Amino acid sequence: MPEHPALRIGFLCPSLSRKAGGIYEIMLGLAKELQSQERTQVMAYGVSDDAWQEARADWSTIPADCFDRRGPGAFGWSPGLRDRVLSEDIDILHLHALWMYTSVLAAKWKKRTRRPLVVTPNGMLEPWARSNSAWKKRIAGLLYERDMLSRANVLQANTQKERDDLRSFGLRNPVAIIPNGVYLPATERRGSDGPRTLLYLGRLHHKKGILELLSAWAKSLRGSAGNWRLVVAGWGSNETEATFRQRIAELSLAESVRYVGPRFGQEKAATYREADAFILPSHSEGLPMAVLEAWAYSLPVLMTDHCNLPEGFQRGAAVRIEPTADSIEAGLQSLFEMSDEELRGMGGRGRRLVEERFVWSEVAGKLRSVYEWTLSGGPPPGFIEA
Repeated sequence: MPEHPALRIGFLCPSLSRKAGGIYEIMLGLAKELQSQERTQVMAYGVSDDAWQEARADWSTIPADCFDRRGPGAFGWSPGLRDRVLSEDIDILHLHALWMYTSVLAAKWKKRTRRPLVVTPNGMLEPWARSNSAWKKRIAGLLYERDMLSRANVLQANTQKERDDLRSFGLRNPVAIIPNGVYLPATERRGSDGPRTLLYLGRLHHKKGILELLSAWAKSLRGSAGNWRLVVAGWGSNETEATFRQRIAELSLAESVRYVGPRFGQEKAATYREADAFILPSHSEGLPMAVLEAWAYSLPVLMTDHCNLPEGFQRGAAVRIEPTADSIEAGLQSLFEMSDEELRGMGGRGRRLVEERFVWSEVAGKLRSVYEWTLSGGPPPGFIEA
């Protein structure tokens, strides 16, 4: 008979497709890295959506299943998902994301099995995020979310700021501060001929500051932006995309702003390689994968404090902006005035920062030690606040 894996880990998330945004990349990278470790089996469970069939190929090395939802789509109730998760023989359940039926299911699994539950909120308890649809989240908190969170053996915070958000929400569970990770690509970049490219890559959502970016870009065109263009690689709802396109037209930005739609896989890699700098003017983030990816490609970054990566400013790998048009414009002017040498230097410092702190092998190793601690007890790892 085949040897039973020493550790069987179940990943649970409302979506296992790109509909999950950055959480999709986080789960996939983490699952693959954990799966590569000796005698470890990762399984993933979610609710089916219209992007799941396309995502199946990405999960080809990980047993992953999604199940049809019933009732209101935003809640994600799925009897099939419930039956599968409650019947699986797993040692640990790791919940990614909050505020949906998967939280109810995680609590039910915990009560039934009495096995360890690890929860990664992915920035969803950040104050700005909680204020979005606040009344719905207050009700969810009373009905199921706080109960589930209180039962978790460990909460994973991606940053010290997120740890503080968990405590301000009233949670007293052990907290493991473990960042997200990325894979390091080859460092080759395109030639410098033609206009320079500032890249925004991510969801088209009001929390990302994308409309403020367009306003700032329009103002910057009166200054020294002549040798730069803005490329937006993003996705969003039909309504959000229509608002974005309308704003480009209103500001007469069609010649200097190029909207290329979503970019994934090799297309995303090529988009990063063709860029000269990256911007994320967010109002709210957990720990943004896009910034880590931009640094991995040696790109200088403009970002807000809400990206929760203060080490980027400390190491000279990023320019600090606020999510307002005036602040973004000032950041753009600073970028436009940089020489090629200054741009390369800032990008190189970002690359080294990722090499030191944000590679998947190190992240997965820390999380594996969390799992083992929840099962075996003893002194907690040094990065767990117990």
